[in-house]
Amino acid sequence: MAVTSSTSSGGMQRAVRVAAPGSALELSEVPVREPGRGAVRIAVEACGVCHSDLLIAGGALPGTSFPVTPGHEIAGRIEALGEGVEGRQVGDRVAVGWYGGSCGRCEDCRAGDAIHCARLQVPGAAYPGGYADSVVVPAMALAAIPDGLSAAEAAPLACAGITVFNGLRRSAAEAGDTVAVLGLGGLGHLGVQFARAMGFRTVAIARGAAKEPLARELGAEHYIDSTAVDVAQALQGLGGAKVVLATAANADAMSATVDGLGRRGELVILGASTDRLAISPLQLIAGGRRVYGHASGVALDTEDTLRFAARTGVRAWIEEVPLTEAAAAVDRMASGRARFRMVLTTGR
Repeated sequence: MAVTSSTSSGGMQRAVRVAAPGSALELSEVPVREPGRGAVRIAVEACGVCHSDLLIAGGALPGTSFPVTPGHEIAGRIEALGEGVEGRQVGDRVAVGWYGGSCGRCEDCRAGDAIHCARLQVPGAAYPGGYADSVVVPAMALAAIPDGLSAAEAAPLACAGITVFNGLRRSAAEAGDTVAVLGLGGLGHLGVQFARAMGFRTVAIARGAAKEPLARELGAEHYIDSTAVDVAQALQGLGGAKVVLATAANADAMSATVDGLGRRGELVILGASTDRLAISPLQLIAGGRRVYGHASGVALDTEDTLRFAARTGVRAWIEEVPLTEAAAAVDRMASGRARFRMVLTTGR
């Protein structure tokens, strides 16, 4: 993908856009948007590059209209307030993730489960996202960034970070339990760190002996090479896992962990895949096991994630790239060469 250069001018800003589903990223000049009622404009300092951005750019999310500006791992400072916004000030450091607003009225919202709102607003799909100098978002989507985190550190935690953090803290695992993280990529490298920081006996599962030093560096107490041993037997050898956090989007690899779950153990699925799991009812009945998927979370969950990361030292391993090189960053992410999260910076 090629990106042409552009210079912002008065009343205009840079934004990386996709003109039609599957087309190339283009750096353009677009008008600076003013926030309406209940919204704010954020001066974007950093925006993470996520695999889900490819889905949005490809038109896979219903309701997406083109041209579209991707980006839902946003970190920056409030530079303008819309009418009716309370509790926020110009200059506040804030982050926005996959949760970019909700209706607030449906049964899911009223039950405190707004991430499943039928009218969920995802930045980049519902409105122009963070691959730009600024973005206008509903104030309800804002999470405060603590002083201990830079914008580039906070951005990937607003999506990848909250997904694994929330997945772990809402699971059946308690401090001291055995938790296995399947995969050591953009989600998994954070999953191992969060699991260790939460006090779990942390196991990393990945392909190849070469990844063991990385797993140990991230905080894993045990490492299982899925190419060398039977994963389920290895987990049972450790007493069985209370939770397997599946971050790798590989249905076969997920299925191979089920018999490694202990009594009332859980397979928590984060990695999105359209492939079918190969699991029998008997496998689940034995030991009362559970298998379920987990989405990310709302703005308050993002705030919890950022505070926990700031206090414990959990950080995404990032590669910072200027906004003008967005296409190269997306290509590096899509090819699996990123180590481990690409972050676009605006210089603001």
